[in-house]
Amino acid sequence: MRLNKHYLAFFPALVMVGCTSQQAMQQPNKPVRQGNVQITQTQTIQVKPTTAPVIKPTPAAKPNYNSFSDWKSDFSMRAISSGHDAATVRRLLDSAYLNQQVISLDSGQPEFSKMPWEYVDSAVSDGRVSTGKGKFTEQRTYLSQLQSQYGVNAEIIAAIWGMESSYGVVTGNSSIPSSLASLAYDGRRQEFAETQLLSLATLLQRGDVSWSQLDGSWAGGMGQTQFIPDTWLKHGVDGDGNGHRNPWSTGDALASTANYLSNSGWVRGLAPFYEATIPSSFDYTLVGTKQPAARWASMGVDTIVDVSLDGNTQMELWLPAGKDGPVLLLSPNFDVIKVYNNSSSYALGVSLLGKALAGQSGLQKSWPRYERPLSTSQVRNLQQRLTSSGYDTKGSDGIVGTNTRNAFQRWQADNGQTPDGFITQRSASSLASW
Repeated sequence: MRLNKHYLAFFPALVMVGCTSQQAMQQPNKPVRQGNVQITQTQTIQVKPTTAPVIKPTPAAKPNYNSFSDWKSDFSMRAISSGHDAATVRRLLDSAYLNQQVISLDSGQPEFSKMPWEYVDSAVSDGRVSTGKGKFTEQRTYLSQLQSQYGVNAEIIAAIWGMESSYGVVTGNSSIPSSLASLAYDGRRQEFAETQLLSLATLLQRGDVSWSQLDGSWAGGMGQTQFIPDTWLKHGVDGDGNGHRNPWSTGDALASTANYLSNSGWVRGLAPFYEATIPSSFDYTLVGTKQPAARWASMGVDTIVDVSLDGNTQMELWLPAGKDGPVLLLSPNFDVIKVYNNSSSYALGVSLLGKALAGQSGLQKSWPRYERPLSTSQVRNLQQRLTSSGYDTKGSDGIVGTNTRNAFQRWQADNGQTPDGFITQRSASSLASW
């Protein structure tokens, strides 16, 4: 890659906007040259604004309720005593029923973990891309306005729209009050679910959401970009100018998505990732770490396409499919996308769909599709063996997360493998089964 950092294409003046996130101003200094890379050094001044308080029920120990009805009564009492409108709370709870399927979905695990290309294939399927290009064209003027106002790439806003609801077509058919009430009664995520119910009550009371618009995802997502109620309450905006902030309105949903990403620290003009190459002598123990862009350049990490980056920008080197797959430099905006779904595969899917909608090419390096994932029980065995061997995975839940990948990477380095942290049937064969 060529990190031609003399120019901040994405930082004419770095501005992180929003009332609930950090704002930053960057002041460029004289550019310096390192090898064939010219780098602009900058100083960052962080400003942390205050946030408005959100009404929540009085914290209480989680009792064991004898019935769903008992939980309703207790929650209603706590919500009303905390200042929420009694009529709205009671009407909301009257419409809620216990949905055991929601509880099962919340606690269920897939039999096999997915390989990253499976998620990406779905994200950039022919149908999603072709439909999305039409929608992107329809909304181009509005999306450009949002990009100018909030700094968030128009294609990323459209990609999240496509990922979350197939561009407003599939917004969910589960009763949101019932889903959230069921999760609260189950107890595993009681505080989360109760907070969402109270935020939903506020949205109903102020007229942003109507009583006829209470169907969404089983996890409480609402509208065309699937905001949960509390996040919508904090970040929803009136994009269509009708005096309400309605997540089922296209204008409001797209504007609120831009506002949410901006408030979460989106850096204007910076792509979520840059595909790169690494030298044959590269130290793979640095995979997964964040380093200034200038440091990656000094180690021979090179973007495939000529780009301009600020030398101080923290970039993470990610090999989503190990040493034989694509090499990606992740920018801070990649992490911002994950506020929607805390999954690197999701953020990659959104990023690649955005590229497709904008008519840009996807990844140039092919995926190692011959690799196979581990089953949940194999991952659990892997975690137990790694931990017992001194490579702590911080638990054995059967899910391949950051702690498990980091522990496996350390094991690889000590056992003759390239420490790329990629867990497959081949790379983990000696650990994944007893």
